[in-house]
Amino acid sequence: MADSKTGRSNRYTQIIQHVFERRFRPGDEEVAFTRADFELAANSLALEVPRNLGDVVYSFRYRIPLPESITSLAPAGREWVIFPAGKGVYCFRLAPFGLVLPRSGLDMIKVPDATPGLIARYATSDEQALLARVRYNRLLDIFTGVACYSLQSHMRTTIEVDNPLSGALDKSQVETDELYLGIDRYGAHHIFPVQAKGGSDAISVVQIWQDFRVATQKFPGLIPRPVAAQFDAEDVIVLFEFREGDGGIVIVQERRFQLVNEDELTSEELQCYRDVAQRFH
Repeated sequence: MADSKTGRSNRYTQIIQHVFERRFRPGDEEVAFTRADFELAANSLALEVPRNLGDVVYSFRYRIPLPESITSLAPAGREWVIFPAGKGVYCFRLAPFGLVLPRSGLDMIKVPDATPGLIARYATSDEQALLARVRYNRLLDIFTGVACYSLQSHMRTTIEVDNPLSGALDKSQVETDELYLGIDRYGAHHIFPVQAKGGSDAISVVQIWQDFRVATQKFPGLIPRPVAAQFDAEDVIVLFEFREGDGGIVIVQERRFQLVNEDELTSEELQCYRDVAQRFH
């Protein structure tokens, strides 16, 4: 079979559809499966078994939509999303949304760009450039109203998750792009796991779900406030903050920031920002 992106997508779609149909029962809100199900599906469909079985899950989280035969079985206002459920175990689960996508029509907040030229020149990836701009421009402080300090980049750890196949807690490996600690005006301490995406990949709600568990399991005494960051255009960064409740994860705020040269910020714009600030203080 051709190893093109289209060929892989078609093969992955057939495999994931077969896995879901084999496991799903009407009324299910969770559909658990294992990596072994991918091999069984490929063999049943006379398809080549993917060399990297994890890439099947990654693709449907970030790159390609689930087939209509699966999405049509979700109730209105909810989507099927593939969550981790243990070592080599996954679970289709209904969620309010699957991907974190910027809204149109948001106000643009201009911020004088404080990114060192050397960093901007030599950042080796979109994600690295994005995290650097958030850090050097103190965008997390501006966005949250909390004094924030970078604790660690690319934190890899394990979290405890419910394994629906065993009925017990299991371990799942996760990675958070950057962790910030924060302190607010009342002295309360916050933990901000930050996920960043550049290029064509989108941020998945699964990453935010994982970050809530990183925050609560690894930093139980801090207030958990996961954040997502992504480029919306060159030098335009969108930040999202989330809350988790009984209905799932929801976006509680979203802001768009444009990094500009100092002379691109007019006195009229500054007056507009002052007027807005005075209405809320």
